[in-house]
Amino acid sequence: MTFTVFLILLFCSVPIALVLALTALWYIATSGNSVLFDSYPQQLFGAIESYGLLAIPLFMLTGELMNEGGLTSRLINLARILVGGFRGGLAYINLVANMMMAAIMGSAASQIAIMSRAMVPAMEKEGYSGSYAAAITSAGGLLSPIIPPSMLFVLFGVLAQIPIAEMFIAGIVPGLLMSLLFFIVIAVIGLVQEYPKGEWPDRAKRREYLVMGLPAGLIPMVIIGGILTGLATPTESAALASLAALLIGKYIYKDLKFSHLPEILRRTALNAGMVIMLISAAGVFGWVVVYEQIPQAAAAWIAQQTSDPFMFMLMVVGVLILVGMVIDGIAALILVVPILLPIAQQQFDISAYQFGVVVCLTLVTGLLTPPVGAGLFIGSSMTGIPPMQIFRSLLPFLLATLVTLVLLSAFPQLVLMLL
Repeated sequence: MTFTVFLILLFCSVPIALVLALTALWYIATSGNSVLFDSYPQQLFGAIESYGLLAIPLFMLTGELMNEGGLTSRLINLARILVGGFRGGLAYINLVANMMMAAIMGSAASQIAIMSRAMVPAMEKEGYSGSYAAAITSAGGLLSPIIPPSMLFVLFGVLAQIPIAEMFIAGIVPGLLMSLLFFIVIAVIGLVQEYPKGEWPDRAKRREYLVMGLPAGLIPMVIIGGILTGLATPTESAALASLAALLIGKYIYKDLKFSHLPEILRRTALNAGMVIMLISAAGVFGWVVVYEQIPQAAAAWIAQQTSDPFMFMLMVVGVLILVGMVIDGIAALILVVPILLPIAQQQFDISAYQFGVVVCLTLVTGLLTPPVGAGLFIGSSMTGIPPMQIFRSLLPFLLATLVTLVLLSAFPQLVLMLL
């Protein structure tokens, strides 16, 4: 009945945090082991009792400050210098700007919302179809969980008890690989659809875009540079990035007003509160899963199916794509890591870093796949384009994502080469 209660609550559109917390309570009440009620509050608190999780609201704050302070538009102009003259130039600009934002925000949903408002109207004005523009923007959001920093990487590092900084480093090569495949998709579509040839900015514009864009470009340098050099932890880097975004938006671009800060902090607190509540509820649900020895049962079943690490990873990808379609990525991560990570490490000798990158990318793909597809609805609400229309234009990018997942599953060195 516990699983039945979980499904009933889930399909009745109860918030996922309440689904997990109430299902755990149902299990305790029906198991007859009432002493577990005493541990319930401890497990709720223990799931969020980690210094590393502080990076999540700080990265959210950085994204809010960047958007309000005009940093996002300057990064887009900086991307024009790099790729603006190619055929379908705005499509490349969109993707490069998304790569820059992925190195700052760490949240796919937030990135899709911000970049949809910034890029889709501009692309439609230059003759691109709205669904294609929204599809590129949504696909760019898939870079957020693997190009560091990443909120999912922060959470996975806490769950797997591995250094978050090393988890970030493990995502660099996979992020570049997936970006390359997206560039190829855009090039092929540009040739088939005969999108207009872009225009390179003239010398004066290049100088203007470069001078105005470099301060915004300092944000990813602060985050990634601090982590790679060991001068700052991921949490400290997130705090420094928030401070840098505030100072640049206020004193260099002058778009950010101190009067905006209460609303920015309110939005950050609401969004971070939802995520932290979800982590807490999923933590207590994961505790029930472990108490029931589900990981051991799953390990025994999987061992009967295959002994090949690559086949195991493909099985994980297939299952998690289905999971990601109906459950939020953060909640799903907390549910599956305690079950599958011990199997991956003990039964198949798979690195936690390889497993983490593949799992995080697979789960976030669910943002853009029906029936739930929260990313599709975010993109639709920002642009007014029907979700299924975006999804059809998104299919080549999802195929490129699947190719990335297969390559990462087959070749661990793609993840581990910089560690």
